Amino acid sequence: MSSDPSPRGAAPAYDDAEKGVSEQVVVYPVEKKPLSFPSDEKQDLYLSEKKDAAALQPPPVKRDPYALQKGAPKKKVSKWIIITLWYNTYRKLFTLAFSINMIMFGFAVSGHWPYAVKFAGAFAVANFNVSILVRNEIFGRVLYFLVNTLFAKWPPLWFRLGCTSVLQHLGGIHSGCAVSGIIWLTLKVVNTYRNHINENNAILIVGLLTNVAVIITAVSAFPWGPSRSWEDIWDVNNKTWIPDGVHLVRQQDFWYVMGMTTWIALPWICTREVPVDIELPSPKVAVVRFRRGMQQGLLGRISRSAVKEYHAFGIISEGTHAKYHYMICGVQGDFTRSLVNDPPRTLWTRSLTPWSHQFAGVSNTSTLYKRGIRICTGTGIGAALSTCIQSPYWFLIWIGSDQEKTFGPTISGLIYRHIEPERLLLWDSKARGGRPDTMKILKDVYKSWNAEVVFITSNYVGNSEMMQGCKEAGIPCFGTLWDFVSIPALSRLPYGIAHSPR
Repeated sequence: MSSDPSPRGAAPAYDDAEKGVSEQVVVYPVEKKPLSFPSDEKQDLYLSEKKDAAALQPPPVKRDPYALQKGAPKKKVSKWIIITLWYNTYRKLFTLAFSINMIMFGFAVSGHWPYAVKFAGAFAVANFNVSILVRNEIFGRVLYFLVNTLFAKWPPLWFRLGCTSVLQHLGGIHSGCAVSGIIWLTLKVVNTYRNHINENNAILIVGLLTNVAVIITAVSAFPWGPSRSWEDIWDVNNKTWIPDGVHLVRQQDFWYVMGMTTWIALPWICTREVPVDIELPSPKVAVVRFRRGMQQGLLGRISRSAVKEYHAFGIISEGTHAKYHYMICGVQGDFTRSLVNDPPRTLWTRSLTPWSHQFAGVSNTSTLYKRGIRICTGTGIGAALSTCIQSPYWFLIWIGSDQEKTFGPTISGLIYRHIEPERLLLWDSKARGGRPDTMKILKDVYKSWNAEVVFITSNYVGNSEMMQGCKEAGIPCFGTLWDFVSIPALSRLPYGIAHSPR
């Protein structure tokens, strides 16, 4: 299954006779010869015995060049690389969005911007609106489509890498605007309580409860936005409610909230129940088959219910022309375990239109690059395989354990049919007797394949090791996102030792 030659393991064990430690001694009759020999015969003395002894020597064992050396010293990564990886584009975008808001907030609370004080509620819901929008799956697909269409291959590499980085880390804007929105909302509530004499008690109570609820949900990272400001329909002078719809639609807060509601509801109107076929090649994996082909670099959400517990998985497809697409679901929790123990005939997904129910992952930007490497471990093949199937300019490295048996003939067949041996390296840790030196593989393939970028799909340890190694080697790379990881946690990671494949 690999473009590399088959690994050569240790030499076969020898029995006692081959080792020369047999306890039995056999004496053979020896013909007596005179003590003097011609000089030319002396040099041939014991020649046959020497040949026989040489024949019994075991052949030299060649070590796999990519096998990980046991007991090799761990290389420490510089603190600068650790800090650079920690302060990635996600945190840079968070810093940008949060800083802009805090500058405006500073002008507001210092009395230099009365407009912001008066419309603090509008600033709050505007931030929440942007926060929800950048996390909207359809909006994300539009952004990916525009970038892939406009900037494929021709701009400088640094620009294309920047496009991929921003698209992958849009969550930084999401988080920055969400936190800023909470601060603006707090300012609005504080100003309302300062003017409590002219406010209705319902507004005071709802404002406080909303603020507390939003803070709690932000801390727990639960995607929930606040309600709109009720002060827009309360007449402060007459202390009466204003049921006038015209007055309501003239408030900017109203339109921000309508936008938020639209972004939240849009993905949910795309849900529907679809038939599926489930292949169970092993107790560890369920391969779910759906109808219709897909473009590369997409992920989809599935659930047994229409309204709860949606799980995202990478999509494998031969292209938009294909009859089916697949998801690989590794058994890691109750939901995936239920797919193996009780395979359903239908699943819920978001599929109102052929393009609206899948959201784009980092692999979707592979069209920006001339040549690249896609490395993955275990079930990460689900997010990586389509890119290498649909583009002949991408090299696939898949690290796992007994892949053919674990993932079955469907996945193996897709690989054999569409990926040539010269751009494929499959590492079976069971057959090769251990884990590989992933950085040695990446460096060699990066150079020989003339790649521009490396995309990584792995668990936390494997992802961090490869990201650190690529950063040190000057290889552009993008890996799985692991938010809210501290620098000390990253610095404790071993370097140069690949993780155990799932």
